Amino acid sequence: MSSTVGELLDSLPAAATQDERRGWAVACAQALGLGGIAVALGQQLVWFSDETSARLEDLQFVLGQGPSQRIQDETEVRQLPDLGRLLVQQWPQFTAEAEGLGIAALFVWPVRIGAVQAGTMTGYRRTVGPLTEQQVAQGQLVADTLAQHVLSHWPTTHVGNGSGHPGAVDLHRAEVHQATGILSVRLGVSLSEALDRLRARAYASGLSLSDTAHTIIQRELPR
Repeated sequence: MSSTVGELLDSLPAAATQDERRGWAVACAQALGLGGIAVALGQQLVWFSDETSARLEDLQFVLGQGPSQRIQDETEVRQLPDLGRLLVQQWPQFTAEAEGLGIAALFVWPVRIGAVQAGTMTGYRRTVGPLTEQQVAQGQLVADTLAQHVLSHWPTTHVGNGSGHPGAVDLHRAEVHQATGILSVRLGVSLSEALDRLRARAYASGLSLSDTAHTIIQRELPR
């Protein structure tokens, strides 16, 4: 490992660009012995190291199932060291999709802001096996650091999937919420039902939720 977790925690720039944040997350994942990590706060994906991590979070949001869902008031990491063996009964759709991405193990840390659990940090591996006690503890330090960074920069959040502004936190599902509103008006249904239909459309098409939302929004733009 080129850097220890301790060194990485001290190296995140206060005004990091999106590329710098992505590189920092990649380094953290490697230091923790993971293939990648992603952080979600509520229904917002705010940080991820690679496209596979983002896709895993997307799948859980689309399907409404997976290890990061309904992880409330938990104080320790949720370890799923053998995805196929542990999840095939509980989350069959998610398990099949995750295994299709070559994922063998998943680990979920609670992300806390003060005493409040605000979201999760999910890491994956392509090989089975549990984390060491040190990796569990260091992963929580990374999750807490990310939470504080997001909290510090949330008021100046740049909405969108572009390059962002230095120090800003990108809301990677901003277009999802915009497309949900469009579908709600177009179909005359509630926002909840519109989101369900958007999820179903994304799953059926095989596209990511963000790409599906972007397509819907583009259709509404004047020609």
